[in-house]
Amino acid sequence: MLCTRLTNANIVTMDPAHPVAHDLGIWRGRIVGLDDAVTSLPAREVIDLQGATVLPGFIDSHVHLAWTGLKASTPSVAPCTRVEDVLAVVEEAVARKSSPGAWVDVAGYDQRGLGRHLTAAELDKVSHGHKVFLMHDSGHGCVVNSAVLDLLPAEVPHENGFLAESSMTAARRLRLPYSQAELADAIERAGRECLREGVTACAEAGIGGGLLGHSPVELGAYQLLRDQGRLPLRVQLMAAGDTLGPVAAHESDGIPRALDLGLRTGFGDDWLSMGALKIYTDGGMMARTAALTRPYHGMEHTGQFQDDPERIADTIVDGHLAGWQLAVHAIGDRAADLALDALERAQRVRPRPEARHRVEHAGLIRPDQLPRFARLGVAAVVQPNFLRYFGDDYAAIMGEERAPWLYRGRGFLDHGVTLVGSSDRPVTDGSPLRAVQFMVERASESGQVIGPDEGVTVDEALRAYTVAGAFACHWDDSAGTLAPGRRADLVVLGDDPRRVSTSRIGDIEVVSTFVDGRKTEESAR
Repeated sequence: MLCTRLTNANIVTMDPAHPVAHDLGIWRGRIVGLDDAVTSLPAREVIDLQGATVLPGFIDSHVHLAWTGLKASTPSVAPCTRVEDVLAVVEEAVARKSSPGAWVDVAGYDQRGLGRHLTAAELDKVSHGHKVFLMHDSGHGCVVNSAVLDLLPAEVPHENGFLAESSMTAARRLRLPYSQAELADAIERAGRECLREGVTACAEAGIGGGLLGHSPVELGAYQLLRDQGRLPLRVQLMAAGDTLGPVAAHESDGIPRALDLGLRTGFGDDWLSMGALKIYTDGGMMARTAALTRPYHGMEHTGQFQDDPERIADTIVDGHLAGWQLAVHAIGDRAADLALDALERAQRVRPRPEARHRVEHAGLIRPDQLPRFARLGVAAVVQPNFLRYFGDDYAAIMGEERAPWLYRGRGFLDHGVTLVGSSDRPVTDGSPLRAVQFMVERASESGQVIGPDEGVTVDEALRAYTVAGAFACHWDDSAGTLAPGRRADLVVLGDDPRRVSTSRIGDIEVVSTFVDGRKTEESAR
């Protein structure tokens, strides 16, 4: 007897062997058959979907769950566009702290709305003896007051209190760690938000260190949720690159650096597992720290690397030698050169064609770099909603020649590169459907079309959030399609993205989300 049978549905399987079905049978969290194979079988529960569309659950291949959950409960200065309004929010947040000298975290900072960065001196006026940490929305910078600057080593560079990249990391380390219980609550909150948008699995992009880690024992927060039955969706964890340490492995293993016990990609189960090793090369475009080969349009600088390029390359090679899949953060084209050079070097030292290494973001990719992605078998994990919401700004700072190279779609596909969709939440909106709409239209919120030749079809965009996401996360034997033997993770939509006007895709209702064959509490009805 089936546990559940979905019937009277428009089931888009993403499986070319059986592209569309009307009935789907579930037994113990797995799909056991489609249409005639299950229509006559008895089931404990039969759900008539009344013609609704069913797709494989969306896979968000690059998220920050803990940051998302913590940000949701943190005072925010967004969308303030005046310095005095920002300072008023900060002062109000300070007033809520009863302990003298306590840390005050504030989110939502973006200098672009103000026309300049805030300064430590301005924050000092409203800090009242507290340590203020104002996080940039990109995750690549912060503004702190003098009380925090006084705690930093003298060699940490800053611009009147604005700290970017590794300087921000130094400031964050003063604030850390968060407790596992606090992180678990934040992760659960963010995971439930994902479910409401039809996301059933995700890859957490960097725990335990790096720019956005929250604790050296951060993995324990996820395991706590798993043990307590509170993990809302399937999660793959990327370990931050700086968690690697020297190891005295056997000479024949050829492993110079590793995580303790030799932990690497693939360890875990269907709900919680280790994914790629996350390695940063550069910063971000919002903070103007993405590393470019030519200066930002109208500016005199080209962004920055997170560390000495040779040290970054060595970490990439060592991670490869230790058996990790690599997820290399590279937004600017200069950063992509560094990433591709290092990945090519790693494969020369020890060929691992099955590794499925990834470049996270691939924000500005020159035409000559596309064949290199293909030749190295490197997937591009992009965030289409960056251009939906920030595209006007990004196009302006890249200039007319480079703007069409931003967050490519068609260029990757035409070169045979695996194109993977993701959100980078909470940097911007996490909705896969709105991202799918952008991938087809290439239009920002203002209507500006950015790189129209990079548009893809609706089917190709859906594939980026299902089949390709599963491939990038090594889940392609169990997720990404609705086929017998696969996980019964699926999303029910109020309309078919392939049949409505492209402009309506982002507004399609997520009616319900199923994980492991069970309808989640976050379902609309």
